[in-house]
Amino acid sequence: MSRETSNRTRTGKRPAAGRAPGAKRRYEKRRRAENEAETRRRITEAAVALHGSVGPARTTVKAVADEAGVQRATVYRHFPTEDELFEACSSHWIAANPPPDPQAWGRIADPDERLRAALDDVYAYYERGAQMIENNLRDVATVAALRPSMALFAAYFDGVRDSLLDGRPERGAARRLVGAAIGHALAFTTWRSLVGEQGLSRGQAVALMARLAG
Repeated sequence: MSRETSNRTRTGKRPAAGRAPGAKRRYEKRRRAENEAETRRRITEAAVALHGSVGPARTTVKAVADEAGVQRATVYRHFPTEDELFEACSSHWIAANPPPDPQAWGRIADPDERLRAALDDVYAYYERGAQMIENNLRDVATVAALRPSMALFAAYFDGVRDSLLDGRPERGAARRLVGAAIGHALAFTTWRSLVGEQGLSRGQAVALMARLAG
């Protein structure tokens, strides 16, 4: 009787080597899934890099494939539509560059102090993501796939403006004017004008807009 037969007779089980093919298949399946996830990540990061440099309107599938080191067919396999690729890009970029959390200043009771804290956080956010935000605002009119994420971007700042009106004493027409001033102060184009074009520091821009809206 062979040693393998003897072992199986005593234990009623196959030797460990008998399970190797199944374990190998599971390993290969896991490795394929990991490779697919890695490829998808590279494609997403390539698209994000191009959106942040040349802009969404000038980003082609070929350019994404070249940047990611894959074939165009591979890009289409992972992202069959432009909408899917843009959604992945938006989620990836926002995860790495989250907008300020309104709760950070929401606990500040004084509305003027709360406004200054909010503007400082928002302007710091603009500093970090200036090129991407600039490109997206420029291209949203011509790239339909950008519109859902940019609508969320606008809705976020509408919510910030409304939260900054809470606790303010103004009412009626005066409140509408203050709301408009806060909305203007929060706008990326306002920050770009004050800091990028007029050469103000972030602190100077915050102080100026806080006086306008306060």
